[in-house]
Amino acid sequence: MRYGEATVTVVDPRSYMTYQPFLPEAAAGSISPRHVVVPLRRVLPKAEVLTGRVTTIDQDRKVATIAPLVGEAYELPFDYLVIAMGAVSRTFPIPGLAEQGIGMKGIEEAIGLRNHVLEQLDKADSTTDEEVRRKALTFVFVGGGFAGAETIGEVEDMARDAAKYYKSVKREDMRFLLVDVADKILPEVGPKLGAYGKEHLEGRGVEVYLKTGMDSCVDGHVVLNNGLEVDSNTIVWTAGVKPNPALARFGLPLGPRGHVDTQTTLQVQGTDYIWAAGDNAQVPDVVGRKAGNENAWCPPNAQHALRQAKVLGDNVISGMRGFPQKEYSHANKGAVAGLGLHKGVAMIVMGKMKIKLKGRLAWYMHRAYHGMAMPTFNRKIRVFADWTLGMFLKREVVSLGAMETPREEFYEAAKPAPKPAAAKAEPAAAPVEEKAKAS
Repeated sequence: MRYGEATVTVVDPRSYMTYQPFLPEAAAGSISPRHVVVPLRRVLPKAEVLTGRVTTIDQDRKVATIAPLVGEAYELPFDYLVIAMGAVSRTFPIPGLAEQGIGMKGIEEAIGLRNHVLEQLDKADSTTDEEVRRKALTFVFVGGGFAGAETIGEVEDMARDAAKYYKSVKREDMRFLLVDVADKILPEVGPKLGAYGKEHLEGRGVEVYLKTGMDSCVDGHVVLNNGLEVDSNTIVWTAGVKPNPALARFGLPLGPRGHVDTQTTLQVQGTDYIWAAGDNAQVPDVVGRKAGNENAWCPPNAQHALRQAKVLGDNVISGMRGFPQKEYSHANKGAVAGLGLHKGVAMIVMGKMKIKLKGRLAWYMHRAYHGMAMPTFNRKIRVFADWTLGMFLKREVVSLGAMETPREEFYEAAKPAPKPAAAKAEPAAAPVEEKAKAS
């Protein structure tokens, strides 16, 4: 845009963007958590960044209501609107899930999972209660897509390394379960590589249960619908995503699963001043439809979101200046997944040819692709530096669980001491003469 032509305002409840494909590695300690996030104000110096939430959108008046972190809500007028709220974890009304489950959609959850798993090893190494120990060393992961398979692969790798430093905890004492209602894992890389991924995880001692769901997990007692029951302190939920439910309040046309319904130009259906992209948008897949699939939609992944963003930006400028809109069209380039250190699967699409890789080479492809896709040169350097140091230094296995309640110890030290209870009045001592008579 020309200088002074417009003001770009970004509203987000967090002041940073998270590169979600790196969350499993952050949970395993392969990448510093700070290097997985990008501060918005640093990378968008010419934009106005507001930390808060959009609660309502009045399309007639072209006004959005902003609820900041503190203070009263206020209205913000706009001429053009971009909806890019992403997705949230897709959950079901399973008893105990809200209280016991751990998601993997944000960096806070990745850090929490890492601290939690290492804390379970501490508990198991410090107790003589066999039931407490068994519950601490049982780890249940629900969901066998990219997020679930990568997370269990990375966490199992970390736990295996950490066990070397515990005298009474060995890898054989731990139990890892991967549960999915589908009949395969890693569907994004195809059936053959998905089968390899399953065999690989099982070879590392992971129990994989397909066509299986979780009925309940109250107080950590996990009940699967195949009849298996286990007790676990760690229940990780990675069973897919859904569009941000806040979209339902904005009066936008939504698809059957809650996505914003867009044209191939990323413009929201029925409007000429609203665009949507990424995980919260239902974008027609032009390439798939040309191939004969009339119901092809772009999948919610980083490969499409990054490319949609560039087309969307150009289309917003075209809309401002009255130029025609450009269609978003992208052919799938494949998929890569890491299953722990030096382990992975990859499917590279080159025209009509599909190259399938597994093992260490696929793991290199995974790191190379996501390392280059990581936003900003600053973060790229830091991520590659973390990987380089990891080649020469041992993995850190320190649990910082106290980060979740950092003020607890200080509060215990600083809180006022309880007032002493009033001393009860003792009966007066008997005179010496009466004591003598009593004797």
